[in-house]
Amino acid sequence: MKNFYDILTYLKTFGIYIHVGKRLWDIEIAALEVDNLKKADVIDNKKYATMKLILAHEHRLEEENPSD
Repeated sequence: MKNFYDILTYLKTFGIYIHVGKRLWDIEIAALEVDNLKKADVIDNKKYATMKLILAHEHRLEEENPSD
């Protein structure tokens, strides 16, 4: 997993489709869904940490330069 698109694609394998309208909101919802998958023991610690790091990075970039 290397970027936000990879995370969205991975979430789709669980039937989780995210499109709220603003990219920042999509990143935040994706972070919540990743947390829920971790709580349900669906993903391991390494994958969870990787996804949270990518999402934090994307969130920071989006706050600095909004695309919407």
